[in-house]
Amino acid sequence: QGQLVESGGGLVQPGGSLRLSCAAAGFSFKDYDMNWYRQAPGKERELVATITSLGGSTNYADSVKGRFTISRDNAKKTVYLQMNILKPEDTAIYYCNANGWMNIWGQGTQVTVSS
Repeated sequence: QGQLVESGGGLVQPGGSLRLSCAAAGFSFKDYDMNWYRQAPGKERELVATITSLGGSTNYADSVKGRFTISRDNAKKTVYLQMNILKPEDTAIYYCNANGWMNIWGQGTQVTVSS
């Protein structure tokens, strides 16, 4: 059974930065496309960023393009989300997802952007 553990969330002022990490265990990480989703209070979960298994291709929601960067280190079995120029509307619980033979979710990490 695969496992994903997110870290790096917290409280940040508008315009600030955070780097989320997601550590994988129990499955062949290098064979999975990885995603970051987020869910704000009262809203549906939305796809924020995607990176293919070898890291050759990335994709972003329009709302975060130019501000967020997804990356991965297959040797460390970790995927990252660098978030810059954060806005109050980025406030949400951020979830890591592995999409492949299994569909695996992390427990989420809270990101709050507020002055």
